[in-house]
Amino acid sequence: MPNDLSQPASRAEASPELVRGLGPWQATAVVVSTIIGTGVFLVASAMARAAGSTELVLVTWLIGSVVVLCGTLCLAELGAALPAAGGQYVYLSRGLGPLWGYLFGWMNSILGTPAAMATVAAGFVRFASYLFPQLDSPWLTLHLGPFTFTVGTAQPLAALIVLSLTALNYLSVRVGGALQVILGSLKAAAILVIILAGAFWAAPSARMAAPAAMPHALAMGGILTALVPVMWAYNGFQNLNYLGGEVRDPGKNIPLALLCGILIVAVLYVLVNAAYFHALPFSQVASSQHVASDVVQSLFGRSGAAWLTLAMGISALATLHAVIMSESRVTYAMSRAGLFFRFAGRVQPRYRSPEGALLILGALSALISLTGTFEQLYSLYIFAIWIFLALTVVALFRLRATEPDLPRAYRVWGYPWTPLLFLIAALALTVNLWMEQPVRSSLGLLVILAGLPGYYAWAGRSRLAAARGRVAQPYP
Repeated sequence: MPNDLSQPASRAEASPELVRGLGPWQATAVVVSTIIGTGVFLVASAMARAAGSTELVLVTWLIGSVVVLCGTLCLAELGAALPAAGGQYVYLSRGLGPLWGYLFGWMNSILGTPAAMATVAAGFVRFASYLFPQLDSPWLTLHLGPFTFTVGTAQPLAALIVLSLTALNYLSVRVGGALQVILGSLKAAAILVIILAGAFWAAPSARMAAPAAMPHALAMGGILTALVPVMWAYNGFQNLNYLGGEVRDPGKNIPLALLCGILIVAVLYVLVNAAYFHALPFSQVASSQHVASDVVQSLFGRSGAAWLTLAMGISALATLHAVIMSESRVTYAMSRAGLFFRFAGRVQPRYRSPEGALLILGALSALISLTGTFEQLYSLYIFAIWIFLALTVVALFRLRATEPDLPRAYRVWGYPWTPLLFLIAALALTVNLWMEQPVRSSLGLLVILAGLPGYYAWAGRSRLAAARGRVAQPYP
């Protein structure tokens, strides 16, 4: 008998309050639009500083693409077999037990999703500062022991953007899906402009001095460090699964959308990074705060770069919309299972969007937006989310063993080696990030553990509510 924690989520998710309004085109657009946001336009400089050479940067992109593809194959099987709102929350609950599903949902609701929203908003402000440099002006610098915090126009502007896009997500999922098709096409077109410009208009940069050969151990450490921004650039490949309860014909469309979306993004990412280093010297890429804009400016002048930067800003807003739309379903699913604040399970009566979850996540994200820079925020997010991506693969292995008869419209290609490769890579990434960013990583772990008291409190209430017929029984 499978663990029944996923049952309340499944029943709530199958309720008429959320509708299956996403077809294959909209689902693929959600994948592409959620992934392509700020990262690919900004992270090349951090990767160059970490890896130390153009070759290692491109190798890191190829490694990251393979890792994410392996993870996508795992999520395709789980999404087709358990097409419910909440995604990983449901998979971990059913595969590893209610505590693990709860801890993921807690982390995602309290830290993961708000940090992701804040990071995308900070990336948008970074684009805006290319057009309006005064946005980088600091107001105040605070010193707390060894830590320095700079407060300026960027942070409150990012908070305002988060709140505005949260309000926009009150509209129905059908409207959101259609919006993602349009905006996803725009951001893919922006990347194609950079690729074609770099390939046909830029003269190969001969100004890059060849870096000294790095010892193998240092090169591997540089690749692992550079993988952190790569994983941020790919972040969102898991988000369609959160909308599993709103995808039509999920057994077919979830795997199709995931695989098509990730292959489109991978090709664009590798080619655009090759274009960066083709058009600019390595040292300029490593020091640039606006790599994509600098490439276009070097080819078409300031006005051309301004138009592209505007398109990238719209791309960031589209990603923020998609992140809020998809990840709010985790908080919603937890509440409907009786394992989070009841308010988070409220559905907007006209647009049938999870208004309670949206309000909670919007408020938390606005607060987090005030606390850090783009690079600091994505490091915090990646550590927290990749712990649970690794556990999701463990849940896949366990479900194969404990529920061999579970209908699976899609099965992972290359099993068990594909999931195992992803699991090893995820563990190596989180351990290396802990070593590189011990304070922020420890903060992420503390937030996860802080959910334990709430779990035992909500679990008891959920049992009582189930006995009274208010929610489905989450335990055997």
